[in-house]
Amino acid sequence: MKAIFGLPLRLKSIFDKTLDAGAVGASFLLIFIMLAISMEVVLRRMGHPSVWEVEVTEYSLLYITFLGAAWLLRKEGHVRMDILVSALNRRLQALLGVIVSVMGAALSLYLVAFGTAVTWDYFRRGIVQCTPLLTPSFLITLIIPLGSVPLVLQFLRRAYGFWKVLKTPPGRRGK
Repeated sequence: MKAIFGLPLRLKSIFDKTLDAGAVGASFLLIFIMLAISMEVVLRRMGHPSVWEVEVTEYSLLYITFLGAAWLLRKEGHVRMDILVSALNRRLQALLGVIVSVMGAALSLYLVAFGTAVTWDYFRRGIVQCTPLLTPSFLITLIIPLGSVPLVLQFLRRAYGFWKVLKTPPGRRGK
């Protein structure tokens, strides 16, 4: 069985399917937000506004961000300075890719650690949002550490890909 980044291809496939599932979940939440806002507009026009729509929409936006971030990184869809990077040679691009990816992994790891600590604290103390739904705060912040774990792994996988390009001899063209 071949391995990528020291992991069997089966684990890579499971990880990629997990990222795809996160993107699908984010897409469904986006559709849900669109329908909820449309419903709220109609209900408000009829004189019966809902009390939950704005609150759930706000939470959904946070979930969309963390469900889709690692998938978007895998697709190289995050914002970057193409005009500057494309002016560099292949090896410098790879070096910059390693540096940026390691920094991204470190920051994402910080989100995992800090997000876990905050979420656990909210859970332990029973903190709720002072809003109409009285949502437990840990349910809102839980997506931050959960969504950051795949982001850490994808940044490391990305760094490894750039590292392989960096280690390819200058005369050889690699994928």
